[in-house]
Amino acid sequence: MSNNTSEKGSYAITPVLATAGSIDSVDTGKLETDDDAFEVFKRQGGEVDFRTVSWVYASVIFLKVIFATGVLTIPSSMYVLGALPGAINVLGWQFLNTYCAIIQGNFRNSHAGCHSIADMAHVVGGVWLREVVGVFFLVTYAIVGASGIFGASTALNALSNHAVCTNYFMLVATIAVFILASARKFEKIAWLTWAGFSSVFVAVFVVVVGVTQQDRPAAAPQTGDFDLGYHVIGHPTFIAGITSVATIFCSGAGTSAFLPVISEMRRPKDYNKAVYLCMGIVTASYLSFSLVVYRYCGQWVASPSLGSAGDVIKKVAYGIGLIGLLVSACLYVHIAAKYIFVRLLRDSVHLQKNSVAHWSIWLGCTFSMSVVGFLIASGIPIFNYLLALAGSLTFAPLALGLPGYLWIYDHQHYRNGCWWKVMVYYLNWLMIALAVFLTIGGTYGVVQNIIDAYARGEIDQAFSCADNSHSS
Repeated sequence: MSNNTSEKGSYAITPVLATAGSIDSVDTGKLETDDDAFEVFKRQGGEVDFRTVSWVYASVIFLKVIFATGVLTIPSSMYVLGALPGAINVLGWQFLNTYCAIIQGNFRNSHAGCHSIADMAHVVGGVWLREVVGVFFLVTYAIVGASGIFGASTALNALSNHAVCTNYFMLVATIAVFILASARKFEKIAWLTWAGFSSVFVAVFVVVVGVTQQDRPAAAPQTGDFDLGYHVIGHPTFIAGITSVATIFCSGAGTSAFLPVISEMRRPKDYNKAVYLCMGIVTASYLSFSLVVYRYCGQWVASPSLGSAGDVIKKVAYGIGLIGLLVSACLYVHIAAKYIFVRLLRDSVHLQKNSVAHWSIWLGCTFSMSVVGFLIASGIPIFNYLLALAGSLTFAPLALGLPGYLWIYDHQHYRNGCWWKVMVYYLNWLMIALAVFLTIGGTYGVVQNIIDAYARGEIDQAFSCADNSHSS
Protein backbone atom coordinates (compact mmCIF):
# COMPACT_ATOMS: atom_id res chain seq x y z
CA MET A 1 0.00 0.00 0.00
CA SER A 2 1.32 3.41 -0.81
CA ASN A 3 1.74 5.99 1.92
CA ASN A 4 -0.39 9.05 1.28
CA THR A 5 0.59 10.91 4.41
CA SER A 6 1.11 14.64 4.04
CA GLU A 7 3.99 16.57 5.64
CA LYS A 8 1.72 17.43 8.56
CA GLY A 9 0.79 13.80 9.12
CA SER A 10 -2.84 14.08 8.01
CA TYR A 11 -4.28 11.23 6.01
CA ALA A 12 -5.56 11.35 2.48
CA ILE A 13 -9.10 10.14 1.86
CA THR A 14 -9.39 6.81 0.10
CA PRO A 15 -12.79 5.46 -0.96
CA VAL A 16 -14.21 2.38 0.68
CA LEU A 17 -14.31 -0.49 -1.80
CA ALA A 18 -16.58 -2.72 0.22
CA THR A 19 -18.73 -2.68 3.27
CA ALA A 20 -16.75 -3.47 6.40
CA GLY A 21 -17.78 -6.96 7.30
CA SER A 22 -14.55 -8.90 7.49
CA ILE A 23 -11.33 -6.97 7.43
CA ASP A 24 -10.39 -9.11 4.43
CA SER A 25 -13.27 -7.57 2.51
CA VAL A 26 -12.44 -3.97 3.35
CA ASP A 27 -10.12 -1.51 1.73
CA THR A 28 -7.53 -1.00 4.41
CA GLY A 29 -6.47 2.28 2.87
CA LYS A 30 -6.57 5.41 4.98
CA LEU A 31 -9.88 7.12 5.51
CA GLU A 32 -11.30 10.17 7.20
CA THR A 33 -14.78 8.86 7.91
CA ASP A 34 -16.61 6.98 10.63
CA ASP A 35 -19.63 5.79 8.63
CA ASP A 36 -20.99 2.26 8.65
CA ALA A 37 -18.68 1.18 5.83
CA PHE A 38 -15.66 2.01 7.99
CA GLU A 39 -16.76 0.51 11.32
CA VAL A 40 -17.16 -3.09 12.44
CA PHE A 41 -20.39 -2.38 14.36
CA LYS A 42 -23.09 -0.79 12.20
CA ARG A 43 -25.60 1.80 13.33
CA GLN A 44 -28.01 0.57 10.68
CA GLY A 45 -29.07 -2.96 9.89
CA GLY A 46 -28.54 -4.47 13.34
CA GLU A 47 -30.84 -5.00 16.29
CA VAL A 48 -28.15 -4.07 18.82
CA ASP A 49 -26.38 -0.70 18.55
CA PHE A 50 -22.95 -1.14 20.13
CA ARG A 51 -21.70 2.37 19.32
CA THR A 52 -23.04 4.24 22.36
CA VAL A 53 -19.95 5.13 24.46
CA SER A 54 -19.07 8.81 24.99
CA TRP A 55 -15.43 9.89 25.21
CA VAL A 56 -15.81 10.57 28.95
CA TYR A 57 -17.12 7.05 29.54
CA ALA A 58 -14.33 5.73 27.33
CA SER A 59 -11.79 7.56 29.47
CA VAL A 60 -13.19 5.99 32.64
CA ILE A 61 -13.08 2.54 31.03
CA PHE A 62 -9.45 3.20 30.09
CA LEU A 63 -8.77 4.35 33.65
CA LYS A 64 -10.14 1.11 35.06
CA VAL A 65 -8.18 -0.96 32.55
CA ILE A 66 -4.91 0.78 33.53
CA PHE A 67 -5.44 1.88 37.15
CA ALA A 68 -6.18 -1.57 38.43
CA THR A 69 -3.84 -4.21 39.73
CA GLY A 70 -0.71 -2.34 38.60
CA VAL A 71 -0.86 0.29 41.32
CA LEU A 72 -0.76 -2.49 43.91
CA THR A 73 2.65 -3.77 42.80
CA ILE A 74 4.77 -0.68 42.03
CA PRO A 75 5.87 0.01 45.66
CA SER A 76 7.48 -3.44 45.97
CA SER A 77 9.16 -2.90 42.59
CA MET A 78 10.56 0.37 43.91
CA TYR A 79 12.14 -1.51 46.80
CA VAL A 80 14.10 -3.58 44.30
CA LEU A 81 15.09 -0.68 42.03
CA GLY A 82 15.31 2.19 44.53
CA ALA A 83 13.13 5.30 44.71
CA LEU A 84 14.87 7.30 41.96
CA PRO A 85 15.15 4.53 39.32
CA GLY A 86 11.64 3.45 40.26
CA ALA A 87 10.24 6.94 39.71
CA ILE A 88 12.13 7.24 36.41
CA ASN A 89 10.68 3.90 35.33
CA VAL A 90 7.14 5.02 36.18
CA LEU A 91 7.49 8.27 34.22
CA GLY A 92 9.37 6.72 31.30
CA TRP A 93 7.08 3.75 30.80
CA GLN A 94 3.94 5.85 31.21
CA PHE A 95 5.22 8.26 28.55
CA LEU A 96 5.92 5.39 26.15
CA ASN A 97 2.60 3.69 26.95
CA THR A 98 0.73 6.94 26.25
CA TYR A 99 2.63 7.42 23.00
CA CYS A 100 1.86 3.86 21.90
CA ALA A 101 -1.82 4.26 22.83
CA ILE A 102 -2.06 7.32 20.58
CA ILE A 103 -0.29 5.49 17.74
CA GLN A 104 -2.72 2.58 17.98
CA GLY A 105 -5.78 4.84 18.08
CA ASN A 106 -4.63 6.95 15.13
CA PHE A 107 -3.83 3.83 13.10
CA ARG A 108 -7.17 2.24 13.93
CA ASN A 109 -9.05 5.44 13.04
CA SER A 110 -7.36 5.67 9.65
CA HIS A 111 -7.66 2.04 8.47
CA ALA A 112 -11.09 0.61 7.83
CA GLY A 113 -12.42 -2.46 9.58
CA CYS A 114 -9.97 -2.58 12.50
CA HIS A 115 -11.57 -3.77 15.74
CA SER A 116 -8.54 -5.08 17.62
CA ILE A 117 -4.75 -4.97 17.62
CA ALA A 118 -4.86 -8.25 15.65
CA ASP A 119 -6.78 -6.55 12.83
CA MET A 120 -4.15 -3.83 12.71
CA ALA A 121 -1.43 -6.49 12.58
CA HIS A 122 -3.26 -7.94 9.57
CA VAL A 123 -3.01 -4.59 7.79
CA VAL A 124 0.77 -4.41 8.20
CA GLY A 125 1.73 -8.10 8.14
CA GLY A 126 -1.01 -10.23 6.63
CA VAL A 127 -2.97 -13.19 7.95
CA TRP A 128 -0.10 -14.94 9.74
CA LEU A 129 0.73 -11.86 11.84
CA ARG A 130 -2.95 -11.36 12.71
CA GLU A 131 -3.15 -14.89 14.10
CA VAL A 132 0.09 -14.59 16.08
CA VAL A 133 -0.96 -11.24 17.56
CA GLY A 134 -4.44 -12.59 18.27
CA VAL A 135 -2.97 -15.42 20.35
CA PHE A 136 -0.71 -12.95 22.19
CA PHE A 137 -3.73 -10.72 22.85
CA LEU A 138 -5.75 -13.56 24.38
CA VAL A 139 -2.83 -14.80 26.48
CA THR A 140 -2.20 -11.25 27.73
CA TYR A 141 -5.73 -10.63 28.94
CA ALA A 142 -6.03 -14.14 30.35
CA ILE A 143 -2.97 -13.41 32.53
CA VAL A 144 -4.12 -9.97 33.70
CA GLY A 145 -7.64 -11.37 34.18
CA ALA A 146 -6.02 -13.96 36.43
CA SER A 147 -4.31 -11.17 38.38
CA GLY A 148 -7.71 -9.57 39.00
CA ILE A 149 -9.18 -12.88 40.17
CA PHE A 150 -6.17 -13.41 42.42
CA GLY A 151 -6.47 -9.87 43.82
CA ALA A 152 -10.16 -10.43 44.59
CA SER A 153 -9.40 -13.75 46.32
CA THR A 154 -6.71 -11.98 48.38
CA ALA A 155 -9.32 -9.44 49.46
CA LEU A 156 -11.76 -12.17 50.46
CA ASN A 157 -8.96 -13.91 52.37
CA ALA A 158 -8.15 -10.71 54.26
CA LEU A 159 -11.77 -9.95 55.08
CA SER A 160 -12.49 -13.49 56.32
CA ASN A 161 -9.17 -14.18 58.09
CA HIS A 162 -8.55 -16.98 55.58
CA ALA A 163 -11.76 -18.75 56.61
CA VAL A 164 -11.75 -21.24 53.72
CA CYS A 165 -9.37 -22.58 51.10
CA THR A 166 -7.89 -19.87 48.87
CA ASN A 167 -9.04 -21.72 45.75
CA TYR A 168 -12.63 -21.53 46.96
CA PHE A 169 -12.27 -17.76 47.12
CA MET A 170 -10.77 -17.79 43.62
CA LEU A 171 -13.76 -19.82 42.44
CA VAL A 172 -16.19 -17.34 44.01
CA ALA A 173 -14.30 -14.44 42.41
CA THR A 174 -14.32 -16.21 39.03
CA ILE A 175 -18.10 -16.73 39.14
CA ALA A 176 -18.62 -13.04 39.98
CA VAL A 177 -16.25 -12.01 37.18
CA PHE A 178 -18.08 -14.21 34.67
CA ILE A 179 -21.44 -12.65 35.59
CA LEU A 180 -20.12 -9.07 35.39
CA ALA A 181 -18.15 -9.67 32.17
CA SER A 182 -21.18 -11.11 30.39
CA ALA A 183 -22.78 -7.68 29.85
CA ARG A 184 -22.49 -7.37 26.07
CA LYS A 185 -21.70 -3.68 25.59
CA PHE A 186 -19.05 -1.44 27.13
CA GLU A 187 -21.80 1.10 27.76
CA LYS A 188 -23.56 -1.38 30.04
CA ILE A 189 -20.47 -1.88 32.19
CA ALA A 190 -19.52 1.81 32.21
CA TRP A 191 -21.18 2.33 35.60
CA LEU A 192 -19.14 -0.61 36.91
CA THR A 193 -15.94 1.09 35.77
CA TRP A 194 -16.90 4.27 37.64
CA ALA A 195 -17.48 2.27 40.80
CA GLY A 196 -14.41 0.11 40.20
CA PHE A 197 -12.00 2.98 39.64
CA SER A 198 -13.38 4.94 42.61
CA SER A 199 -13.12 1.95 44.94
CA VAL A 200 -9.51 1.12 44.05
CA PHE A 201 -8.47 4.78 44.17
CA VAL A 202 -10.03 5.27 47.61
CA ALA A 203 -8.62 1.95 48.89
CA VAL A 204 -5.09 2.87 47.81
CA PHE A 205 -5.49 6.36 49.27
CA VAL A 206 -6.56 4.85 52.62
CA VAL A 207 -3.38 2.74 52.63
CA VAL A 208 -1.22 5.73 51.69
CA VAL A 209 -2.61 7.73 54.61
CA GLY A 210 -2.43 4.69 56.90
CA VAL A 211 1.29 4.00 56.34
CA THR A 212 2.16 7.64 57.11
CA GLN A 213 0.49 7.41 60.53
CA GLN A 214 2.48 4.44 61.83
CA ASP A 215 5.74 4.57 63.77
CA ARG A 216 7.07 1.64 61.79
CA PRO A 217 5.75 -0.62 58.98
CA ALA A 218 3.16 -3.15 60.07
CA ALA A 219 5.23 -6.08 58.77
CA ALA A 220 8.47 -4.91 60.44
CA PRO A 221 9.56 -6.05 63.94
CA GLN A 222 7.48 -4.01 66.37
CA THR A 223 10.24 -3.73 68.98
CA GLY A 224 13.94 -2.94 68.75
CA ASP A 225 15.94 -1.70 65.82
CA PHE A 226 15.07 -2.71 62.27
CA ASP A 227 16.22 -1.97 58.76
CA LEU A 228 13.58 -0.03 56.81
CA GLY A 229 15.20 -0.95 53.51
CA TYR A 230 14.59 2.41 51.84
CA HIS A 231 17.11 3.17 49.09
CA VAL A 232 17.29 6.10 46.71
CA ILE A 233 19.14 3.83 44.30
CA GLY A 234 18.94 0.05 44.60
CA HIS A 235 21.46 -2.56 43.48
CA PRO A 236 19.35 -5.47 42.22
CA THR A 237 20.51 -8.55 40.35
CA PHE A 238 19.55 -8.71 36.68
CA ILE A 239 16.73 -11.17 37.36
CA ALA A 240 15.22 -9.09 40.20
CA GLY A 241 15.73 -5.82 38.33
CA ILE A 242 14.23 -6.90 35.02
CA THR A 243 11.24 -8.45 36.82
CA SER A 244 10.57 -5.16 38.62
CA VAL A 245 10.99 -3.14 35.43
CA ALA A 246 8.56 -5.46 33.63
CA THR A 247 6.08 -5.07 36.50
CA ILE A 248 6.15 -1.26 36.28
CA PHE A 249 5.88 -1.38 32.49
CA CYS A 250 2.91 -3.74 32.72
CA SER A 251 1.11 -1.40 35.13
CA GLY A 252 0.35 0.98 32.27
CA ALA A 253 0.70 -1.22 29.19
CA GLY A 254 -2.88 -2.38 28.73
CA THR A 255 -3.38 0.04 25.85
CA SER A 256 -4.30 -2.68 23.34
CA ALA A 257 -7.48 -3.07 25.41
CA PHE A 258 -8.46 0.48 24.39
CA LEU A 259 -9.00 -0.51 20.76
CA PRO A 260 -12.22 -2.56 21.08
CA VAL A 261 -13.66 0.37 23.06
CA ILE A 262 -13.09 2.74 20.10
CA SER A 263 -15.38 0.54 18.00
CA GLU A 264 -18.16 1.22 20.52
CA MET A 265 -17.58 4.99 20.83
CA ARG A 266 -20.10 7.42 19.39
CA ARG A 267 -17.25 9.47 17.96
CA PRO A 268 -14.08 7.42 17.53
CA LYS A 269 -12.16 10.60 16.70
CA ASP A 270 -12.54 11.67 20.37
CA TYR A 271 -10.28 8.77 21.37
CA ASN A 272 -7.15 10.87 21.91
CA LYS A 273 -8.91 13.11 24.45
CA ALA A 274 -9.94 10.05 26.44
CA VAL A 275 -6.38 8.68 26.40
CA TYR A 276 -4.72 11.92 27.56
CA LEU A 277 -7.19 12.33 30.44
CA CYS A 278 -6.76 8.70 31.52
CA MET A 279 -2.97 8.55 31.33
CA GLY A 280 -2.51 11.91 33.04
CA ILE A 281 -4.49 10.76 36.07
CA VAL A 282 -2.80 7.35 36.11
CA THR A 283 0.75 8.72 35.91
CA ALA A 284 0.24 11.27 38.70
CA SER A 285 -1.44 8.66 40.92
CA TYR A 286 1.15 5.94 40.33
CA LEU A 287 4.07 8.23 41.04
CA SER A 288 2.68 9.86 44.18
CA PHE A 289 1.09 6.77 45.74
CA SER A 290 4.00 4.41 45.14
CA LEU A 291 6.68 6.85 46.35
CA VAL A 292 4.82 7.53 49.60
CA VAL A 293 4.12 3.84 50.33
CA TYR A 294 7.73 2.86 49.58
CA ARG A 295 9.13 5.75 51.65
CA TYR A 296 7.21 4.65 54.74
CA CYS A 297 7.31 0.85 54.25
CA GLY A 298 10.62 0.16 52.51
CA GLN A 299 11.31 -3.57 52.27
CA TRP A 300 8.27 -4.28 54.44
CA VAL A 301 5.80 -3.29 51.71
CA ALA A 302 3.23 -5.95 50.96
CA SER A 303 2.29 -7.26 47.54
CA PRO A 304 -0.49 -6.41 46.80
CA SER A 305 0.31 -3.15 48.59
CA LEU A 306 -3.14 -2.85 50.21
CA GLY A 307 -1.80 -5.01 53.03
CA SER A 308 1.05 -2.62 53.93
CA ALA A 309 -0.62 -0.66 56.76
CA GLY A 310 -1.58 -3.42 59.18
CA ASP A 311 -4.54 -5.74 59.59
CA VAL A 312 -7.21 -3.13 60.34
CA ILE A 313 -6.31 -0.83 57.44
CA LYS A 314 -5.80 -3.92 55.27
CA LYS A 315 -9.37 -5.06 55.88
CA VAL A 316 -10.76 -1.56 55.36
CA ALA A 317 -8.79 -1.16 52.11
CA TYR A 318 -9.75 -4.57 50.77
CA GLY A 319 -13.37 -4.04 51.77
CA ILE A 320 -13.43 -0.80 49.78
CA GLY A 321 -11.31 -2.08 46.89
CA LEU A 322 -12.96 -5.48 46.38
CA ILE A 323 -15.43 -4.19 43.78
CA GLY A 324 -12.55 -2.54 41.90
CA LEU A 325 -10.53 -5.76 41.81
CA LEU A 326 -13.55 -7.68 40.51
CA VAL A 327 -14.28 -5.01 37.88
CA SER A 328 -10.65 -5.14 36.73
CA ALA A 329 -10.89 -8.86 36.09
CA CYS A 330 -14.34 -8.36 34.55
CA LEU A 331 -12.97 -5.85 32.02
CA TYR A 332 -10.03 -8.03 31.05
CA VAL A 333 -12.25 -11.08 30.56
CA HIS A 334 -14.80 -8.97 28.64
CA ILE A 335 -12.12 -7.57 26.31
CA ALA A 336 -10.66 -11.00 25.53
CA ALA A 337 -14.12 -12.50 25.07
CA LYS A 338 -15.20 -9.62 22.79
CA TYR A 339 -12.19 -10.32 20.55
CA ILE A 340 -13.19 -13.99 20.15
CA PHE A 341 -16.86 -13.05 19.74
CA VAL A 342 -16.19 -10.57 16.91
CA ARG A 343 -13.80 -12.99 15.18
CA LEU A 344 -16.45 -15.71 15.23
CA LEU A 345 -19.46 -13.60 14.20
CA ARG A 346 -17.93 -10.79 12.18
CA ASP A 347 -19.48 -11.86 8.86
CA SER A 348 -22.66 -13.18 10.45
CA VAL A 349 -26.08 -11.59 10.91
CA HIS A 350 -25.84 -12.76 14.53
CA LEU A 351 -23.15 -10.18 15.40
CA GLN A 352 -25.79 -7.54 16.19
CA LYS A 353 -28.89 -9.70 16.55
CA ASN A 354 -30.59 -10.87 19.75
CA SER A 355 -30.54 -14.50 18.68
CA VAL A 356 -29.83 -17.76 20.48
CA ALA A 357 -26.59 -18.12 18.52
CA HIS A 358 -25.53 -14.59 19.48
CA TRP A 359 -26.05 -15.11 23.20
CA SER A 360 -24.73 -18.69 23.26
CA ILE A 361 -21.46 -17.71 21.61
CA TRP A 362 -21.08 -14.58 23.74
CA LEU A 363 -21.65 -16.41 27.03
CA GLY A 364 -19.39 -19.24 25.86
CA CYS A 365 -16.61 -16.71 25.22
CA THR A 366 -16.91 -15.05 28.64
CA PHE A 367 -17.17 -18.40 30.44
CA SER A 368 -14.11 -19.90 28.72
CA MET A 369 -11.96 -16.82 29.40
CA SER A 370 -13.09 -16.79 33.06
CA VAL A 371 -12.07 -20.44 33.44
CA VAL A 372 -8.65 -19.80 31.86
CA GLY A 373 -8.13 -16.86 34.24
CA PHE A 374 -8.98 -19.08 37.22
CA LEU A 375 -6.51 -21.78 36.13
CA ILE A 376 -3.67 -19.27 35.67
CA ALA A 377 -4.38 -17.55 39.01
CA SER A 378 -4.24 -20.90 40.78
CA GLY A 379 -1.07 -21.99 38.99
CA ILE A 380 1.01 -18.82 39.61
CA PRO A 381 -0.32 -17.48 42.93
CA ILE A 382 2.16 -14.64 43.48
CA PHE A 383 0.72 -11.29 42.45
CA ASN A 384 3.91 -9.55 41.26
CA TYR A 385 4.98 -12.48 39.11
CA LEU A 386 1.64 -12.66 37.32
CA LEU A 387 1.90 -9.02 36.25
CA ALA A 388 5.61 -9.21 35.43
CA LEU A 389 4.96 -12.28 33.27
CA ALA A 390 2.25 -10.41 31.37
CA GLY A 391 4.49 -7.35 31.03
CA SER A 392 7.45 -9.19 29.55
CA LEU A 393 5.95 -12.10 27.62
CA THR A 394 2.97 -10.43 25.96
CA PHE A 395 2.60 -6.73 26.71
CA ALA A 396 6.11 -5.89 25.46
CA PRO A 397 5.45 -7.06 21.87
CA LEU A 398 1.78 -5.97 21.90
CA ALA A 399 1.99 -2.56 23.56
CA LEU A 400 5.53 -1.50 22.59
CA GLY A 401 6.92 -3.41 19.61
CA LEU A 402 3.88 -3.61 17.35
CA PRO A 403 2.82 0.05 17.85
CA GLY A 404 6.34 1.08 16.84
CA TYR A 405 5.96 -0.82 13.58
CA LEU A 406 2.44 0.54 13.01
CA TRP A 407 3.91 4.06 13.13
CA ILE A 408 6.77 3.10 10.79
CA TYR A 409 4.30 1.54 8.34
CA ASP A 410 2.37 4.80 8.04
CA HIS A 411 5.43 7.11 8.12
CA GLN A 412 7.95 5.60 5.72
CA HIS A 413 8.49 9.07 4.22
CA TYR A 414 10.09 10.19 7.51
CA ARG A 415 13.16 8.13 6.61
CA ASN A 416 13.95 10.60 3.79
CA GLY A 417 12.78 13.76 5.54
CA CYS A 418 14.60 16.44 7.54
CA TRP A 419 16.93 15.49 10.39
CA TRP A 420 14.30 15.44 13.11
CA LYS A 421 11.99 13.22 11.03
CA VAL A 422 14.85 10.79 10.43
CA MET A 423 15.55 10.81 14.18
CA VAL A 424 11.90 10.10 15.04
CA TYR A 425 11.84 7.32 12.43
CA TYR A 426 14.80 5.52 13.98
CA LEU A 427 13.60 6.16 17.53
CA ASN A 428 10.55 4.06 16.65
CA TRP A 429 12.88 1.28 15.48
CA LEU A 430 14.71 1.67 18.80
CA MET A 431 11.38 1.20 20.59
CA ILE A 432 10.92 -2.09 18.73
CA ALA A 433 14.41 -3.18 19.83
CA LEU A 434 13.51 -2.27 23.43
CA ALA A 435 10.39 -4.44 23.14
CA VAL A 436 12.48 -7.41 21.95
CA PHE A 437 14.90 -6.98 24.86
CA LEU A 438 12.08 -6.71 27.41
CA THR A 439 10.32 -9.76 25.96
CA ILE A 440 13.39 -12.01 26.07
CA GLY A 441 15.13 -10.66 29.18
CA GLY A 442 11.95 -10.04 31.15
CA THR A 443 10.43 -13.44 30.46
CA TYR A 444 13.67 -15.15 31.46
CA GLY A 445 13.83 -13.14 34.70
CA VAL A 446 10.20 -13.77 35.67
CA VAL A 447 10.31 -17.49 34.90
CA GLN A 448 13.51 -17.85 36.93
CA ASN A 449 11.90 -15.93 39.80
CA ILE A 450 8.89 -18.24 39.74
CA ILE A 451 11.16 -21.32 39.74
CA ASP A 452 13.18 -19.90 42.65
CA ALA A 453 10.01 -19.03 44.59
CA TYR A 454 8.74 -22.61 44.29
CA ALA A 455 12.18 -23.92 45.33
CA ARG A 456 12.24 -21.65 48.42
CA GLY A 457 8.72 -22.71 49.37
CA GLU A 458 7.28 -19.20 48.92
CA ILE A 459 4.66 -20.73 46.65
CA ASP A 460 2.87 -23.89 47.62
CA GLN A 461 1.95 -26.36 44.90
CA ALA A 462 -0.55 -25.17 42.30
CA PHE A 463 -4.20 -25.28 43.39
CA SER A 464 -3.23 -25.49 47.06
CA CYS A 465 -5.16 -23.81 49.86
CA ALA A 466 -2.21 -21.69 51.02
CA ASP A 467 -2.57 -17.93 51.08
CA ASN A 468 0.36 -16.57 49.05
CA SER A 469 -0.78 -12.94 49.08
CA HIS A 470 2.01 -11.92 51.44
CA SER A 471 4.72 -12.95 49.02
CA SER A 472 6.51 -10.26 47.10
